[in-house]
This record gives sequence, C-alpha cells and structure tokens, in this order.
Amino acid sequence: MVNFNGPVRRLAVPDITRLVLRHTYGTVTGVSSGSLAITKDFAVYPATNPETAIASAQTLTIDADGANGTIVYDLDAGTRMVVKNFDSESSLSGRYVRIAARYQENGSLVAVRVWASSQFSKVWLSPEGHVLHVDTASDVITVANENGRGVPVTVDAGTQFFFRTPANALADATPIATGTGFLNNQQLVRGFKVHVSVVDPLAVPMVADTIDIETAAYGGHISNASDTGFTYTSQYLAVGDNYSVSLGYIAATLANGFDDNGNPITGFKWWDFTFPTTVTFGTGATMSFAAAAEGAVNFGGTVGALPAWGESRATWGDGASNASGWYVRDAVLVPTPLPLGTVSTAFSANSFTVIVPGGTLPVTVDVSTTMGSATLVYQIDRANGVVTVSPIDITSSSGFAAITAGLTAGAPVKVFGVPQAPVAPATTGTLKAYVIVYYTGTMPSM
Repeated sequence: MVNFNGPVRRLAVPDITRLVLRHTYGTVTGVSSGSLAITKDFAVYPATNPETAIASAQTLTIDADGANGTIVYDLDAGTRMVVKNFDSESSLSGRYVRIAARYQENGSLVAVRVWASSQFSKVWLSPEGHVLHVDTASDVITVANENGRGVPVTVDAGTQFFFRTPANALADATPIATGTGFLNNQQLVRGFKVHVSVVDPLAVPMVADTIDIETAAYGGHISNASDTGFTYTSQYLAVGDNYSVSLGYIAATLANGFDDNGNPITGFKWWDFTFPTTVTFGTGATMSFAAAAEGAVNFGGTVGALPAWGESRATWGDGASNASGWYVRDAVLVPTPLPLGTVSTAFSANSFTVIVPGGTLPVTVDVSTTMGSATLVYQIDRANGVVTVSPIDITSSSGFAAITAGLTAGAPVKVFGVPQAPVAPATTGTLKAYVIVYYTGTMPSM
C-alpha cells in the first residue's frame, strides 16, 4: 500500500498537440476517404507465441494527414505508400494495424504512420523502450521491450529515423536520416527512448525498417561550456556505450514550454536538480549556464578534478538556421557524487572541508540552511549491529546542532553536490551540497 500524505501534483501538459502518444493497436472496421475506424486491440497476457490480440469495446477514428501525407506500410506485401486520403486503402478493412498518431487541437487524432498486417504478431512485435546499447561496429542497437528485456535490432542502409514532433506535422512525418551513418555519428546513443518497426518480425536478427525517436536524451560530464554550446561525455561501465558529443543550444526564438505563471518560454533553459521552479531562461541563460557548468572541484592526487554533470533533452534542428543535428532544449545540473571522504575542517558557518582517498587537497563544501531549498542531510548510526537512518532538518535549531556535532574533524562523510568554479585566489573550487550523509556510532570502513 502507498499512502500519500499531503497534496500530490502531476506534471501538467500545457499543450496537448506536443504530447507524444504511444502507438495504438487495433482492427480496422471501416475505411473512408478521410479516416480509418478501428477497434482497439491489446496483446493477450501472459504473452503467447505467436502473439495474439484481445479486442476491446473501445473504438477510435484516425484521420489521414491531408496536408503532409500519412505513410502506410503493408507488412504482408512489403510495400510503403504515402497517402493524403484512404481512397486506395480499402484493403486495410478487417486487418490489424499499429498507428503512430498525433493529437490535433480539436482533440482528433491524425495518423503519421500506419503499419498493417493480417497477423497481429507482425504489427505487435516491435520493441519500444530505452536504447540499452549501441554497437557501431556491427550496427546493432539493443532496445528494451515491454518486459524490460533487451531486443537486438540491426540497422541497415534502408533504416529510416524519425524524430517525433507532434506540434509540427511536416517534421513529424519526415525522416531525419537514413542508414548506419546515424549511429556512427553518435546521433543515436544509449538512453534514447525509441519505438522500432522491423522489416520482418520473424527474422533473426530483426532488421529495423523505421526507428521513431521519442526522446533524445544526452548526459554526462560537462566540458567546453560557452554561450554557443557545450560537450557531454558519458561514463558508463559498458565502455562501448560511451560517447563525447558537442551540442549547441536551440534558437532563442524557439518555443520551449512555460514558466510557473503560464508565460511562454523561448530558447534554452536550465536549472539545478530538483529546483525546476528556479529555471533560468531568456537573455543571458546560455552565459549563466556556461558559468555554472564550467565549475569543477579539484582534489589533486589521483582523484584530480571532478567536473559538473548534467542531463538534457535534445531536439532535431535549432529552430532557426540549422535544420539538422541535435540541439539542447534544456539542461539540468545534477549532483556529482564524491567518494566516501573524511571531514578535514569541522562544520562552521554553513561550510566544512572534506578530503577523499587518493586526493591531496581539501575541498570546501557549502551547505544551505534556507527553508525550502536546504541541503538534504542524513545521519546514519550503527550500534550493536543495528543501522538507523535519520533525516536531519538543518533549518531547525536541533537539526543544525546535530550536523554541527556530526561533522567534526575526522568524521567519515558522503557528499553529493554541484561543483562551483573556484574564485581567485582559491584553486580547488567548492561544492554546492545537495545531499550529505554523515556517520555516527561504529564507523564504516573507508
């Protein structure tokens, strides 16, 4: 049982036309010039082999894109057509379909792409999930399916890539690239959210016909930050998935959501992790991000400098002069985890210094006691084989006294925070603490 104490807010969707819908499955019950009528289908659970469908009582009307065209794939015949109406598609009646659709402002659904077959298993068997691995040597990507298992899919010269942009009908239906070069240029990497359609779902290995990119997510260490862009360098344990990609910002005129008061935002925006209400946008946003992201804390020795980390969503094209390439819409500075360290200078005046194994220099950790944005602090006490984890409210006098008593010289401590650039004459930088864990009782081993 989950009990939510207090108000629970969901993330609002300010513009339904920008909502990326999951693919819809169904049986076509009627074909007219402008639309398809379908009865929604669901895969039987637990799964069967071959996959079979369960028809629901829900019906939907899906319109053709009369302006830009809807792509129709006949998986039985192996054909592909672009149609602006369904006059020539009477053969769809009675067949299973998978439909990538977008909302219109009036609530109607318009088909971007339609896959059709007399066998449900052909339209269903297409992995949808996060990219788990990209092998550029063999041109194989591994995509999580609905069971969370990785499905290997080969990318060949005919594979088309689409970036889902429901707010722009023409862009939503136009491939952004074709072929294996898209992988080799690190334009599809681990962490992307995709939906793959395969040429033959029964083939081993499966070959991707189309890949819908629903979310283009990059992240990692930040370097070379300036007012024109920056570089992300990932650090996965699977070395083959790592990348180093330089990305520019979207154009200052491109619509990019709304602020907390409902006012539209244009251009790049950024914020510190868990503080989306303090988003920075508008004039000077790229410069302020560059200043914040260039921060690093330097422990010296074998540890060296630990740079800032971030996560971003990217869009295809910058919305102005560049029609291709990934550009970041936003960035979130996330806490950098330090190795388990030792307090070198005791907590005083909302800061302390910490050293870590392998480092030769102490680094200052700044702690916030401001109500609503205070550093999260946890005391872990081990006594008589019992471990007790206690949150400490450092905005209270008792909590402040507890952290003062806990962060004495020599105490082991674990810190997560955002590096801040050093201010002369200092050379090590400081860490803006997000989470601090200190230990009492029987000490953990280092």
